[in-house]
Formats: sequence, structure tokens, C-alpha cells
Amino acid sequence: MVLDYVALAILIVVVCLVVYGVVAVYGIPHQIARARHHPHADAIGAATWVSLFTLGVLWPFLWIWAMAYRPDRGWGFAGEEGGEDLSALEALDRRVAALEQGARR
Repeated sequence: MVLDYVALAILIVVVCLVVYGVVAVYGIPHQIARARHHPHADAIGAATWVSLFTLGVLWPFLWIWAMAYRPDRGWGFAGEEGGEDLSALEALDRRVAALEQGARR
């Protein structure tokens, strides 16, 4: 009789741990988004709950969405090439400014 209660207690603890583990794993994209100061962190958090109830259909897309934003470089996965694009943009801005000054004269 006592072993029945012990087995029931162990079963309840294991079920609670499994549920907690599933919820923790499904919350990883929201934690990533918050850590990266993602502008859509709240939407990712809500979508993780939707994904939990749809058995993980959206979860890989939420992971990608959370990982695609970095505060230092914005969207995408541009590494060092992003700096070259920025310098090219600055050079174009200088050329446009020079052309505008020439047109005013």
C-alpha cells in the first residue's frame, strides 16, 4: 500500500518535470529574442505559446526569427561584409552631396 503512494508521487513528479522541460525548451526562442533586444520579442513570446499548443509546428521558424536579429548589425547574417556596404553607402552619400552643391552653383 505504501509503495503505491510512493509510485504515485514519483509519477506526479516525473510528469511535472516533463511538462516543465517542454515549456522551458519551447521558450528558448523568446529568451534569445529578449537577450538580443529583438524588436519583436513579445510577438515571438506569444508565438512560442501558440507553437506549444500546435505541437511545435512553428518552433523552428521562431528560432530562426529570433536568431536573425542582432543589435550590432540588425537583420540578416551579414558578417564583416556589412561594414563594406556601409562605407559604399557613405561614399554614395558624399557623391550625391557634391552633385547637389554643384547643381546649386
